[in-house]
Amino acid sequence: MRLVIARCSVDYAGRLTAHLPSAPRLILVKADGSVSIHADDRAYKPLNWMSPPCTLKEGDGSVWTVVNKAGEKLIITMEEILHDSSHELGVDPGLVKDGVEAHLQELLADRIETLGDGYTLIRREYPTAIGPVDILCRDGGGATVAVEIKRRGEIDGVEQLTRYLELLNRDPHLAPVRGVFAAQEIKPQARVLATDRGIGCVVLDYDGLRGIEDDKLKLF
Repeated sequence: MRLVIARCSVDYAGRLTAHLPSAPRLILVKADGSVSIHADDRAYKPLNWMSPPCTLKEGDGSVWTVVNKAGEKLIITMEEILHDSSHELGVDPGLVKDGVEAHLQELLADRIETLGDGYTLIRREYPTAIGPVDILCRDGGGATVAVEIKRRGEIDGVEQLTRYLELLNRDPHLAPVRGVFAAQEIKPQARVLATDRGIGCVVLDYDGLRGIEDDKLKLF
């Protein structure tokens, strides 16, 4: 991971345009190729970012240009670099799910047909180079579906599933692979991002999956 603290301005050019005026900011360049720009007063959420796959070009002078596969650009104009360092973090062991998330995964795998008629399970914890996919299954038409399960669905969960899908779709034995983001509660921003990326959203009824109440999933 590369950490850069710099006074910079940022322009995004894509389906929308956005501008961040000059200010001191933290820029993270991760091993997966993603680039994100952070302020010191916004908790963990970046001000702007580019998800992988994307390429970073440090042009002549002080302009960085990050381009994704859709041709969208994140242009970072450096005015003063205050810190620039790189660190090898190694392979992350992944998030250890809490009891509810782990149980949701187990319940949904056992009752995979609740996602739709004809759904069949391939396996739980399907391995990838960046961590395991919660559930890999096939829909009624035989297409591969990757399911990411959270107790509370937020933007970072959609980003995580996006990275999984990028890797899985490189496997000719699985592609095309579509995604389903499943959670007990899905935040509006996460739903918008998922929809924009062609990812389905499913609200899970924990008690229903346990057979305590109505066992229907709400599919949006």
